[in-house]
This record gives sequence, structure tokens and C-alpha cells, in this order.
Amino acid sequence: MQLATLDWIVVALYFVLNLAVALYYRHRAGSSLNEYFLSGRDVPWWLAGTSMVATTFAADTPLAVTGLVARGGIAGNWLWWNFLAGGLLTVFFYARLWRRSGVMTDIEFSEIRYAGKPAAFLRGFRALYLSIPIGCIVLGWVNLAMVKILMMVLDVSKSTALFYVLCMIAITALISTISGLWGVLVTDSIQFVIKMGCVIVLAFSAVHAAGGMEGIKTKLAASGKLATLDFTPNLDSPLTPMVTFLVYIGMLWWSTWYPGSEPGGGGFVAQRMLCARDERHSLLATFWFNLAHFAIRPWPWILTALAVVVLYPNLQDPESGYVRVMIDHLPPYLRGLMLAGFIAAFMSTNATQLNWGAAYLVNDFYRRFVKKTATEQHYVLMSQAATVLLTVISAVITLFMDSISGAWKLLMATGAGTGGVLLARWYWWRVNAWSEVAAMLSAFVVSVALQVGWHYDSDKPIDFAWLMIITTAVSTVAWVAVTFMTSPEPRQVLRDFYRRTRPAFGWGPIAAEERDVPVRHDTAANIVCWLAGCALIYGTLFGVGKLFFGEYLVAIGFLAVAVISGLVVYRNLAQRGWSSAIE
Repeated sequence: MQLATLDWIVVALYFVLNLAVALYYRHRAGSSLNEYFLSGRDVPWWLAGTSMVATTFAADTPLAVTGLVARGGIAGNWLWWNFLAGGLLTVFFYARLWRRSGVMTDIEFSEIRYAGKPAAFLRGFRALYLSIPIGCIVLGWVNLAMVKILMMVLDVSKSTALFYVLCMIAITALISTISGLWGVLVTDSIQFVIKMGCVIVLAFSAVHAAGGMEGIKTKLAASGKLATLDFTPNLDSPLTPMVTFLVYIGMLWWSTWYPGSEPGGGGFVAQRMLCARDERHSLLATFWFNLAHFAIRPWPWILTALAVVVLYPNLQDPESGYVRVMIDHLPPYLRGLMLAGFIAAFMSTNATQLNWGAAYLVNDFYRRFVKKTATEQHYVLMSQAATVLLTVISAVITLFMDSISGAWKLLMATGAGTGGVLLARWYWWRVNAWSEVAAMLSAFVVSVALQVGWHYDSDKPIDFAWLMIITTAVSTVAWVAVTFMTSPEPRQVLRDFYRRTRPAFGWGPIAAEERDVPVRHDTAANIVCWLAGCALIYGTLFGVGKLFFGEYLVAIGFLAVAVISGLVVYRNLAQRGWSSAIE
């Protein structure tokens, strides 16, 4: 694809804008770890929520969605659509608890909920495990997506594209290291606007090139691929088998740890909840994130993916079809802006991953186990060094990756079964540190054994389904059994945690000893909000989709459900004051 001088000017201006934001926030970020990693806990909901959306909209996301649609039809997106149920559990049951906890990272939670050496081990192990192998794998597939894009757009080799990506990573790391979370949040918001504008324009161009929606339908029918348009698979679907679909909607959302979709919240989602101005802002931030993530963003990606299936039916690497559409059918005067949009997607995710990964290394490992007493400036400096370290490791991992959606499934399989304990630890006083250790170790061992010893392939739909079922069943039995075979946490630790976070149920024996703690018993209202929230977002998602396909009566039905459900959520929260005050 030929880029004109104007295109390069647009890309250069984008980098200048990001550096300007970083320089603006550099002094504030360097004052303390609280400012560097949590923006002084003074972030409004719309900024925190938009940053979450921008982070999950990486350069890899539209490419991976294209691969999912090409291999499994629109229904293949249930691989990630299912996480809405878990995301809204976080909104209505966990967001306020996270904000009350007052920790700096979700890993620090281990030593306010548990006690002794098991808690310390859990904190240290998770800090290293999530920041280096897991965090760098995430960064690796984001880097891989950008490498694929640059190889096609600039017509260069993989090594040359990787060099360009490393240059962008260096700029991203610079922004992250000098501006802290404030710089990440503000640039994320700018990047989100750029990215959404670009993918909408590309979707319009791609659908037009494929003959419009009617042309896409006609060509899919002629090639025997009309099932690609199904929102949910048929019983005999060759694209997304029913057993796989049932695992998606019935198991993944509560049982599986996955970056950005951790049951009960975790990672950068927890970081955004912790940096929110108060409990109300924490709840609203996560709600806005889920609404935008599942209802607003998907259709431009999916429409472009459908055009790819029609325009390039025999692609060996369907993920690359997204970029091919841009090269072949995007108007020339928009190419620079589109490239800037991809760079924006790449940088927003990298900046967040680097920031919270460095938080794990410094706050939860280095300061906790290596150097406990040092100045805030020293820890900020070490955070900057940790950012550079993660950057280098992720670049090396990129060299050994081939498939983005395959990496997604690999992480899901490895984290299968750990979600239950992450949900239960807030609302069941009996859970202890060994419960979490047992869940992680059993999930990892069973998953690896099934893939290596029994040759289950996570990239094959039926194998993936059974891999999830077996791993989840074994690891769930393991952590529940270990919970009952080991002693509960010390009474004082449990009482302190209860007073600090005030969970609404599941703490009967502890609550009986802490009768003066003001607890809002709003579980029934939260369940109503959870169900109505799911109906709101799925109704919007499917209603908008049916509008695109010209099924107007069905679309009106879905959108009516969405409006009514939205009113239920609004009224319920408004009656409670949209406030964190305990009544």
C-alpha cells in the first residue's frame, strides 16, 4: 500500500499528541507510586471506563474477530461475548468492594484477605506469573498483530516490521514511564475516538466493496456459507458446534481467568476500579466499559469480517484479511488516518499492560520482598525499569507466535476453573490462600496434561470445549476440597477484611462478631440489575445487528428489550442514590 506524504504527517502528528500528553503529566506521575499507578484515586468514571474499553481494543482485536468469523461465523464471537455475564457481575457485586479494599493492585488483595506465608507466597507468585509470562504473552500477541499489519501495509519482511514495532513500543514505554496512569488514561480516551472512527469507515468501505449487505448474503448463500450469519449456532452447525456454544455461555464467563475478563475483576480492570474517585465512580466505570465493549464496538469489526469472507474466501490466514481490505478498498486519503488508528490501538493496550505489569513487579514483588523501605522516587524509578524489562521480554515472545485467536484460547484453557475461587473469596469467609493456590496449580497441570499428553487442540472447537469442561471440573473439585481440608484464615484477619469491604452475604459467623459494621443488604437488587444489564447489552448488540441485516421487526423487538432493561437498571440504581453511602 502506497502512503503519501500527508499520510506520514498524520501518523507523526499522532505521536506528537501522545508525547505532549505524557509530558504534561510527568511531574504528577513522579511524585509517588499512588500517583504513578492509581492517579491519586481521583479518576472520574467516564475516563476510567473509556480507558478500559480502549485497552481491550488492541491492534489484535479486529484481526482476531475476523479470524473467529471466518472460522466460526458470527456465532464464533461467543468466545468473548459470553464474558458479559461475568463483566456485569463485577459491576454490581464487586466494583464497590474493590474500591473499598484500598489496595494498589489486585494481587495485593492476597495479603488483606489471607494471612501468613501462604498469603505472601500467593502474592509473590501471582506478581511474577501474571506480569512476566502471562502479561508478556498478551503483549506478544498485540505485537504480533501490529507486525502482521505493517508487513502488509508497508510490504516489508517480518523482521523489518518487528523493528518498526519495537520503535513504537519504545515510544509507548516512554509515555508510560514518564506519565504514569494519568497519561495512559488520557491518551487511551483520545486513542479510542480515533480507533472507533477508523473501524467504522473501514467497515463501510468493506461492505460496499462486497456488494452491500444483500450482496454479502447472496454470495454466502451461493457458497454454502449462509450459516456464517447466524447469531447463535444451529444444533448441527459445522462452524460453532453446540457443545462449544454451551461451554461458551454456560461455563467460560464464571470459571475462566482471562486478562480483562477476570471473574470478579482483576488486572487492569481492577486497577481502573481502584483508581476511581469513589465507589459510585467505580461501579459506573465498569458498567460503561461493558456497555461499550459488548454493544458499541463489535459490529464494525464483524461487518468487515463478513466482507473478508466474501472477498477473500480462500485466505490461509483469515486474520490478515482485515488488513487486506484496508489495502485494497479503503480510499487513499484515509490510509494515513487508518494506520494511525491501528497504532493507537496498539499503543493503548501496550501502555496499560506495561503500567499494571510494572505495578505487579514493583508493588507486589520488589517492594514487598526485596526492598521494603525506600523512597517513593526510588520505587517510581524501579517501576520505569520494570516497564523496560517487560517491553524487551514481550518483543522476544512475539517472534515465536503465529495465531492471535489461538493465543486467546490457550490462555483461557490455562486459566479454566480458577474463576470460581476468585468469585467466592469475596463472599465466602471459609476460602483461604490454599484454595487459590490449589485452583491455579490444578488448572495448569490438567490443562497442560490434556494438551500435551492427550493432544487436545484448543484451536479445534470440540477439543476446546472438552478441554474447558474437564479442566474446570477437576480444578473446581480440587480447590473446594482443599478449602475444607485446610484451616480457615485467622479470625482477626477475617474480621478486618469484613470491616474493610463489607460484603453483603456469605460471612455469617464473622458478621455475627461485627454487628456494628454497616452493611447494605442489596443482593436481590443487584441480581435484578445484573439480569437487566445483560438484557440491555445483548438486546442492543443483537438489535443493532438485525438492523444491519434488514430484519427490522426483530431489531425493534431486541431494542425494545434493551430500552426497558436500561430503565430497570437506571431506576434501581437511582433509588439507591447512585451513591456509596451506607443507608
